[in-house]
Amino acid sequence: MSVLRQILLSVAAFAAAIYIWIAYVPAAAPFLERIGVLGILGIDGSDLSHTNTGGSNWGGGGPVEVVVDEVVAQTIDDRVTAIGDGKAVRAVTVRSEAVGRLTEIDMQAGMRVEQGSVIAQLESEAETIALERARIMLDDARYEEDRIARLENTGAVTEVRRREAELALRTAELGLRQAQFDLDQRRIVAPIAGWVGIIDVAVGDRVAEQEAIVTITDRSEILIDFRVPERVIGKIDIGSLIMATPLGLRDLSIEGQISAIDTTVDRSSRTLRVQGRVDNSQDRLRVGMAFSVEMSFPGETLLAVDPLAVQWSSDGAFVWAVRDGKAAPVSVEIRQRTADQVLIEADLTPGEQVVTEGVQVLRPGSEVVITGQASARQVSAPTAKL
Repeated sequence: MSVLRQILLSVAAFAAAIYIWIAYVPAAAPFLERIGVLGILGIDGSDLSHTNTGGSNWGGGGPVEVVVDEVVAQTIDDRVTAIGDGKAVRAVTVRSEAVGRLTEIDMQAGMRVEQGSVIAQLESEAETIALERARIMLDDARYEEDRIARLENTGAVTEVRRREAELALRTAELGLRQAQFDLDQRRIVAPIAGWVGIIDVAVGDRVAEQEAIVTITDRSEILIDFRVPERVIGKIDIGSLIMATPLGLRDLSIEGQISAIDTTVDRSSRTLRVQGRVDNSQDRLRVGMAFSVEMSFPGETLLAVDPLAVQWSSDGAFVWAVRDGKAAPVSVEIRQRTADQVLIEADLTPGEQVVTEGVQVLRPGSEVVITGQASARQVSAPTAKL
């Protein structure tokens, strides 16, 4: 008899535990009925769905006191963050146009030069002499042309002699231009305004034709090359705003614009190359810096609820909506969680009330009494990083 008594007591304790579980866990009754436990114990699951509509007295029939929060419609921002490399808006490597020995270098590394200013000089004595000779030849040709013109009226000059004088004058003029050009080639000028890089030559060095002298960089603006995922291609355009933060200067954020968009999506990464432009008038940025570039786009509109309102059952996530003074479970699909809100898709409308406190004792159709309203919370925008 003692064994039978122990079995009966165990069954009774198990049944009591099942009943208490059903009373305090909303999803317990459907789950136990589905796996057949309620049938084994001889319990009718339909009766249990109404055993707990009475507040703290789970066996009573009074309304449940709850705290609710309103469902809100929230438009989230879609932010894309990418890493890009900075380069100068213009950079020119200055090369020698002639062969010769450097006699002057009128620049220093890091200094700013203006467009057209002389930054270096090659030995030019031979070219200076050639220029003087060309000027003499031109003066002589002009004198001869004037003399022929005076004699032409006397009939002492033939047509051939006159044409020879004209040809000699034009040849002398071209000779002067060539001599001046050769002399100008001995001067190395800055093709753009900008900052001088490190100089690898010195006075006295002999340079060859097309040998690199120095690189001049115009960094008044910085161009940033970066890539964006193909899903945002339709949202960007020339002039779209970007926010660039140098990885080496985390406290500095600079607003810029998209200046160029590539025409081909990379097949391996499914990204598109984009170029942004940011101002560098304060000269804090340098060419080659790495930048974190952020772009924001209006995202889709979702429903937002308090995290406390989201419950779980064997069928997934749900919330208790208050409809006509009664609790109604509504299945939800969670799209994103933040510290303050849960973004969901559900058969709910903005302004509808959902239960945040008192959910433990609710059953479908339970009458509720609203005793408080939860405060509204902000939604954090998601960020897509590339």
